[in-house]
Amino acid sequence: MLEHAISELDVRVGRLGTVLEPGGDPLQAEGTLNPAAARARNGSLLLYPRDVAKGNVSRVGLAVGHPAGERPAAFERAGFALEPKAPYERRPHPGYGCEDPRVTFVPVLDQYVMAYTAFGPNGPRIAIALSDDGYLWKRVGLLRFDRPGMHVGDDKDAAAFPEPVRSPKGVLSLAFYHRPMLHLSAVDGRAAIPMIERMPFEDRESIRIAYVPLEPVLGDRERILDVCESVRVMSPNADWGSLKLGAGTPPVRIDEGWMSLYHAVDVFGATGERPKLRYSAGVLIHDAEEPHRVIYRSPQPILTPQAERELQGIVDNVVFPTGIDPRPDLGARTFDVYYGMADWSIGAVRLRLEQSRAFREPAESAA
Repeated sequence: MLEHAISELDVRVGRLGTVLEPGGDPLQAEGTLNPAAARARNGSLLLYPRDVAKGNVSRVGLAVGHPAGERPAAFERAGFALEPKAPYERRPHPGYGCEDPRVTFVPVLDQYVMAYTAFGPNGPRIAIALSDDGYLWKRVGLLRFDRPGMHVGDDKDAAAFPEPVRSPKGVLSLAFYHRPMLHLSAVDGRAAIPMIERMPFEDRESIRIAYVPLEPVLGDRERILDVCESVRVMSPNADWGSLKLGAGTPPVRIDEGWMSLYHAVDVFGATGERPKLRYSAGVLIHDAEEPHRVIYRSPQPILTPQAERELQGIVDNVVFPTGIDPRPDLGARTFDVYYGMADWSIGAVRLRLEQSRAFREPAESAA
C-alpha cells in the first residue's frame, strides 16, 4: 500500500568490509551469515550471526562487539544464543535449525524480542524468543496465524517493530514483518522462475506486517504469538526486485516514520543461460502511526553485490541486510548495517540519510 509522501531521499552508503566469518569451527563449516544486531543494556554491541554446520544445521551465535569510532566494530565470539532444541526447530534429516534472527529491544515490554526462522518438520516457520539482557534467551513458540483468511504455511523474514503501533483496525499492537512463501518457490526457486514471472506482482512473495494486540501481551508474554491481523504492505514491481522481496533489518524511528532496509531478488543473465538470481537491498519507510502505509521505497537498490565476497560464496550474488545499529555518535541519521555476504560471511556498511523531500500537493484551482 504505497502512498508517495516522500519523493526523494538521499541515501549514502559506504562499505566497512568483512566483520565476521567462519573461523574453522565445524559448527560454522557452511557459513556465518545474516546476523541480528542489538545494544545490550550496558551499551555493548551484540551480534547474533546464523552459524551453519555441515548438513545445513543452523544455530544463532552470539558475538560481542567493540566499536572503534569510525572503524567497524571488532567482534569476539561468546557462544550461542539459540541452538536447535525445540521440536519445531529439528527434524530427522539435514537442513534444520534456528535461522536468520532479527533482534529488537521493545521498551513497553522491557525485553529484547528475537524473531527467527525455525526450520523444522513442517518447513520454515516464524518463532519468537525473549531476553531480559540480550544474552540469555527463552523461547516462546511459533507465531500463530490461525484467524480466517490468514496464510498458514512456510514463512520467513520476521522482525519486530520497537514500539506499539496502530493496526489497520485501529488496535494498539506489537507489529512484526513477515514474508509468506510460495510453495513452488520454496521447492525449487530457479525452476519456478517462469511461473513466478507470469504472476501478478501482488501475488509474488511480498512484505507483510502481522499485528499482535498489545494489552494481552502485557499480562502474559505467551500472547505475543497471537496474530490478529496481517496485511500486505509492499510487493515486487517491474523497477527492480521483480521476483520477490522480504524484510531485512528491524525498523528504526526517523523523523519521517519507521525506516528499515529490505532485500529484493531479481533474475539476470544472458538469454539462453541458466537463470541467475541477485539479492540487493533498498530502503523502506512506513508511516509512524500506521505502518501499513508505506510512504517511501527505494527507486533503485542502495546496495548490490559488488565485492568478491558478495559475488561468490555458498549462494552467489547476495547482499542480505538483517542487523541495524544507530550511530548517533557519528552524526544524526547515521546507521551501521550488518548483512550476509553470499551466504558465507558478514559485512557492514555505514548508511547516512540526508533530509528527505516530500511530494507537494497540487495547488487548488482559483475559484
